[in-house]
Amino acid sequence: MAGEKAAGALKRKVYESELLRLQTELVKLQEWVRATGARLVVVFEGRDAAGKGGTIKRVTEHLNPRVARVVALPKPTERERTQWYFQRYVEHLPAAGEIVLLDRSWYNRAGVEHVMGFCTKEEYQRFLRQCPIFERMLVEDGILLRKYWFSVSDGEQQDRFRKRLDDPVRRWKLSPMDLESITRWEAYSRAKDEMLVHTDIPDAPWLVVESDDKKRARLNMIAHLLGSVPYHEVPLPVLELPERPPSTGYVRPPRDLQNYVPDHAASL
Repeated sequence: MAGEKAAGALKRKVYESELLRLQTELVKLQEWVRATGARLVVVFEGRDAAGKGGTIKRVTEHLNPRVARVVALPKPTERERTQWYFQRYVEHLPAAGEIVLLDRSWYNRAGVEHVMGFCTKEEYQRFLRQCPIFERMLVEDGILLRKYWFSVSDGEQQDRFRKRLDDPVRRWKLSPMDLESITRWEAYSRAKDEMLVHTDIPDAPWLVVESDDKKRARLNMIAHLLGSVPYHEVPLPVLELPERPPSTGYVRPPRDLQNYVPDHAASL
């Protein structure tokens, strides 16, 4: 945190220019994934209001949703609770030529489920044993797995919660569970530390993103992701805009035969 403050806030023009450059590289990464049949999984974890969602939006802003998709699963159904814990995540893993961004992941069990008592101690301990095995299996099968933990200070988190309370377009982002996390800050900290001890493995290491400064966090995370994948620019097919053919006599039907959206913009 101190390093970020010493560096000073990024100027908007600098941020926007670098973000566009990185997003252009993300498009190249996407085309490489599609052309080579690679499979990329990016895990986004961290405390509530740590900036995961905003970063995911910047990552996917210019990507093809048929290639790169975001997976944010709701709480498990009664049936899913009887399955092997990792089972419902497996069906969302990428096929060849796909990128999957996990907005929270199987690490729910190491965090909120453990802290809030939504799983048993036995289930929690089993997760810590099985998770490294599960991830090694993914990597061994050729999946590119990247795991990012977004770290935010308690004061910054509380400020962001307060702003969401007063913002009508972001109020939906707050839930009773989010507010409960304020009173369980140390419990979540211990859970995160324990999770890292068991699951920060050479095959799939954790990368911590300091995110008190959202703009820096976005740039740092995207730059790291790009630098961690051995992609290269794939030549795209040459496209030419064809000449519009001459009219064959088509006449558009009268406008009053169709229903139009009212021109709300004209009243502004």
